[in-house]
Amino acid sequence: MANIKSAIKRVQIAERNRLRNKAYKSTVKTLIKKCLVAVQAGDRAQGETAMRAAYSKIDKAVKRGVLHPNNGARKKSRLARKLKQLEQQAQIPAPSA
Repeated sequence: MANIKSAIKRVQIAERNRLRNKAYKSTVKTLIKKCLVAVQAGDRAQGETAMRAAYSKIDKAVKRGVLHPNNGARKKSRLARKLKQLEQQAQIPAPSA
């Protein structure tokens, strides 16, 4: 444990920041999972709604420094790609036998 007053304060600040970062990361993961579950189920409307919520939370996490900007962009790109694949599958008609 630190003995110097400023070092003690830094430990307290680091712990506070760690808990805040943990909360943001957990929420982002939950929202991404909701979006992916909706896409897996084939529910496009639910997927778009979940994607919007996930985008918002990812952007806020990037703004607060919880996520690196490239990490946030990558997460958003992956969500968009999954939703786009769902849309393309819906447009392709099933081959008639």
